[in-house]
Amino acid sequence: MRPPVLVIAGSDSGGGAGIQGDLKTITALGGHAATAITALTAQNTRGVAGIHEIEPAFIAQQIAVVLEDIGAAAIKTGMLHSPAVIETVCKSLTRLAPDTPLVADPVMVAQSGDSLLQADAVDALKTHLLPMASVLTPNVPEAEHLLGGRLGGPDDLEDAARRLLALGPRAVLLKGGHLQGDPVRDVLVTAEGSEIFESPRVATKNNHGTGCALASAVATGLAQGYDLKSAVARARRFVWQALAASEPLGSGSGPLNHAHAIPPYDEAG
Repeated sequence: MRPPVLVIAGSDSGGGAGIQGDLKTITALGGHAATAITALTAQNTRGVAGIHEIEPAFIAQQIAVVLEDIGAAAIKTGMLHSPAVIETVCKSLTRLAPDTPLVADPVMVAQSGDSLLQADAVDALKTHLLPMASVLTPNVPEAEHLLGGRLGGPDDLEDAARRLLALGPRAVLLKGGHLQGDPVRDVLVTAEGSEIFESPRVATKNNHGTGCALASAVATGLAQGYDLKSAVARARRFVWQALAASEPLGSGSGPLNHAHAIPPYDEAG
């Protein structure tokens, strides 16, 4: 049986990241994706042209009807663009799914560099979302926003992850892909210790949606009963293979190939 994974995030009209990327990832890895959409974005591989906010009350209604009927074996949050949305989501999850594993991807900036988080929402993330997270999955720019300082290089990852852990999440997976160098290094930190993951850097500009895919893959693994380390290891393999199998699409940063693990239908038969 495919375990349900509830994704609470924004929509990407270009199909590479956000809800669309989450749906593809969870399906490819054998989960059932349900959604609560927090915002609609008009974007493509070149950037974000516009954001249409969803009323917090309707976001809460989406969460409630899914959890009260389908339920969730894990939850993943992505783009929560305002303090009101963050507070609404956290209140809903506290009431309806307090013990469900929560993978929090603190989406702040699109691959194009466009902001996806209001300036006054960082404090709300720290106050409300981070203490609820089973695992927080920031990239380097997001970690720098949350910590208020720059990371110099891969050797700074573990210390930064520990400082993020002190903000309340039960685990932090700090992704080092934005740093220079090969291999790419990520670090997973919990109260029990740390684990470093490395993989060769894939030479491609088709990396739109990597963070969304990784967080959704981790959430799917947790929903399927993987321990955190195993869920992270499989999620990293999935994303690495999706990058390696990507093909150019659009004139900017194209999407990774979420469907690399799924045979064409006529062959799968």
